[in-house]
Amino acid sequence: MRLRTTVAAALGALALVVTLPTSASAATGDFSYKFTGLDGTPQSATLHDPQSPGCVVLPEVADPGSSEPAFAPHNDTDVWVMVFTEPNCTGDSWTLRPHGNPATDRLKLRSVFLTDRH
Repeated sequence: MRLRTTVAAALGALALVVTLPTSASAATGDFSYKFTGLDGTPQSATLHDPQSPGCVVLPEVADPGSSEPAFAPHNDTDVWVMVFTEPNCTGDSWTLRPHGNPATDRLKLRSVFLTDRH
């Protein structure tokens, strides 16, 4: 009788674990970058605690036909980030370490891939 009760309890616990929704993870910290606004002035934007892992297309510079790429990325999150020269995490890429120094203005980007690697 005890074995049946133990097995039933274990199966019930397993069913609860399997049906729990998986929580979305997020990088902790900020990823920031600069871009040229529509009026030609320098602007800056920051992604606060961005979702990871995953690709983020930077909305201000998503269309290569109508905007210059963003520049000077700064990864102040707790995960490794790859920056890409084209939308949808395509084109040339560079890797930025967690809590690194700001990159130079010469580093251009249109999208970023945030890893889940700390």
